[in-house]
Amino acid sequence: MQPQFLPWHLDVAQAWLGARDRFAHAWLIHGLTGIGKREFAFAAAASLLCELPDRGLACGKCLACGWVAKGNHPDFKRIRPETLALEEGQDAAEEDDGSSEEPAAREPGSSTKRAPSKDIRVEQIRALEPWFNNATHRGGWRVALIYPAEALTTISGNTLLKVLEEPPPSTVFLLVADAPDRLLPTLLSRCRRLPLSTPTPAIAQQWLVSAGVKNAPDWLAAAGGAPLLAKKQSESQSSPCPVWIADLLSAIERNQSPDLGALADTLAKSSTTSWLDALQRLSIDLSLSNHQLPCRYYPALQKSLTIIGGRGDPNQLAQLSSWLNEQKRVAGHPLNAKLFAQAVLQRLLQSCASK
Repeated sequence: MQPQFLPWHLDVAQAWLGARDRFAHAWLIHGLTGIGKREFAFAAAASLLCELPDRGLACGKCLACGWVAKGNHPDFKRIRPETLALEEGQDAAEEDDGSSEEPAAREPGSSTKRAPSKDIRVEQIRALEPWFNNATHRGGWRVALIYPAEALTTISGNTLLKVLEEPPPSTVFLLVADAPDRLLPTLLSRCRRLPLSTPTPAIAQQWLVSAGVKNAPDWLAAAGGAPLLAKKQSESQSSPCPVWIADLLSAIERNQSPDLGALADTLAKSSTTSWLDALQRLSIDLSLSNHQLPCRYYPALQKSLTIIGGRGDPNQLAQLSSWLNEQKRVAGHPLNAKLFAQAVLQRLLQSCASK
């Protein structure tokens, strides 16, 4: 399938790709989670590889575009964590990093397979060296797409840095990141930045409706204005606000003690990042309600949020948001998921206590 730019990024793409004669060798594409950065990067790679670009964008008709659509262009590589490669498809995972190693590789001297890595491993960067040393197949660009760039470890990041310090000819690196501040400063210094904006609510809602999403405004609000995230959540959740958050707020509103153990059990079975994101949104809505402002993410819970936020301490609620942000930095570490969830929920209850 031919990669396409999303409607709200089309003008940026045309202006950016139209200046190809002054194109940098490394770009950091960044912005809010769920606005289509990865789709933008794929479409950008297709446009750079296209042999008959139309106003800087891929024509979708030439031989190179056909190769990209089939996922087998020899001058295009994707580098991403093994876990993400598995989600996107086993076949792609085995061929994109330039290595014959399977995503769930065997440890040396062991008959058992190790777990797929959540990081971009240094071997994946080193495996690109033969690719760099060969001439491009069609005499044009060579594109390496790296995502999410936050998954680069210190070692793999430094290895990539060495490549960027003396970039291979005719090669463009596209790094995609939600949070550029988590990357090595030295790596950031070697990349030109391309920030992508969030679409207006009207455009995002129109796109969601065209994609068949019902109750688009509430789904968009719950996703912080990010339409692709809203669509993904609408396909995996029964309502814009997670049921467990609504139940938790209901208990807090009635001054009842929720069963944190049972809720922690439930959260431990899901992605730590996903429920932490939900709690971050909840903490912001509580702070807004504390200052008699409309909530941003969960408008359907405005009544409960107004009651709970109104009786909470503003300093405690503000500190909760910062504290949750710190917890996201360790969310990917091998923690006891249930104990971690219980500790976070306990901190939430303390912050919601009457002042």
